[in-house]
Amino acid sequence: MIDLTRNNEVRARNIERCRERGVILPTFEQMRDPSRIPQEVQDRLRKIGLWDVDPANLFRITWKNEPIDRGGTYGGVNAFEIPSSITGVQARIIGLVGHWFPTGAHKVGATYGCLAPSLVRGGFDSQRQKAVWPSTGNYCRGGAYNSALLGCDSVAILPEGMSRERFDWLRNIAGEVISTPGTESNVKEIFDACHEITRTRGEEVVIFNQFEELGNYLWHYEVTGSALEEVLAPLAAAGMNVAGYVSATGSGGTLAAGDRLKQRYPHTKVIAAEALQCPTLLRNGFGEHRIEGIGDKHIPWIHNVRNTDMVVGVDDADTIDLMRVFNEPAGRAYLARMGVDAATIDRLDKLGISCIGNLLAAIKAAKYWELGPDDVIITVFTDSMQLYNSRITEEQERNGALDEIGAARAVARALEGQGIENALELNYYERLRVHNLKYYTWIEQQGRSSEELNAQWYDRSYWTNVQESVHEIDAMIAEFNAEVAAG
Repeated sequence: MIDLTRNNEVRARNIERCRERGVILPTFEQMRDPSRIPQEVQDRLRKIGLWDVDPANLFRITWKNEPIDRGGTYGGVNAFEIPSSITGVQARIIGLVGHWFPTGAHKVGATYGCLAPSLVRGGFDSQRQKAVWPSTGNYCRGGAYNSALLGCDSVAILPEGMSRERFDWLRNIAGEVISTPGTESNVKEIFDACHEITRTRGEEVVIFNQFEELGNYLWHYEVTGSALEEVLAPLAAAGMNVAGYVSATGSGGTLAAGDRLKQRYPHTKVIAAEALQCPTLLRNGFGEHRIEGIGDKHIPWIHNVRNTDMVVGVDDADTIDLMRVFNEPAGRAYLARMGVDAATIDRLDKLGISCIGNLLAAIKAAKYWELGPDDVIITVFTDSMQLYNSRITEEQERNGALDEIGAARAVARALEGQGIENALELNYYERLRVHNLKYYTWIEQQGRSSEELNAQWYDRSYWTNVQESVHEIDAMIAEFNAEVAAG
């Protein structure tokens, strides 16, 4: 569970650090509902940029940022619909947009969900310890960013094969960057680096491992889940069926929003997407792929598998082909000739590579369940092409610029030809099979207990206790802020 035991000595140093830096910590309630954020904070935000290293940007860890690069405050949930002229299905497919978070990705929220409880209880010493952020991409960026806002040291760990944009930015923000062998599929190598840094540096570091930190689960359950509900509520009130929620497996955190949706709409299907080239949930398999940043070859500790209804394998070639269609001139021109409206085309750059994978998984699910115009599937567009433009350049250097024929072939294969193959509907024992895969990573390699593994499956209160801890955490944040202000 989330440890909320206090260390008052460390907590006092964290209060001192926040007082020195002018840091106020947002509560989960404020991230869900920014109208509760103090007016003086909102006035301060009007003077700074979305990515500025300013502690006020902690209050931009929300899905409701005004969609501008500088001076914005808040509005509704950032989301848009991908029309049937692209998807080819009757069901409506909507995605939340992560581009308008600081760092350009929603993972900055997951890192805050892990860091804030540890700060306010004194589990991490912001004056004397380094925060270590192991990741396949965006999580370590978010962790390094939040660490910089607090003025504490950070270590970013990510595979050497991730996009150049990630490394270029990290070198200016993180105190230290460690690159591990491989790409997004090489999560064990990241864990090995964590073990090594713990062995060699001991209490100098604290590891915030997104794959096992329940604060990651909690942030998505509370903040992403409530954003999904807000988008869906008027549609459901108008008679639409909330048919499904799609998320790449990744760290398992974003899938937690599906737990919240199921509590409100019990018939909703939670669909976990992964790369076909590394079919871990689908076939107990392994491999390498190019859907950057999702991580795989294991089942995250924080994935509530019992609530997962389907696993979908997405071909990474389809995501790369559509990345080019959505962003190169010939591809956009071809979409226009298909009848896709200009407004939609203009915002397709808000879908990064894994977002395209989520979109394709949603299309597969809509076809599998033969969904119609009264059904809606919702997903998350976690980041944007802002973090992947070098990948387009690489494709152009390797294969030449995209032309009309190439665009037509990509659309025919990736969109029009997307079928229901590699989609597995999970029954009780299929879910249990996937859940049991946690044993090999977390019990054998990472030292977790089999008792807690069984509790995740058999004890229905395990996940609800995590969800309900938000009230105590928010109270601790409020108390911490009051002591910061009183100094």
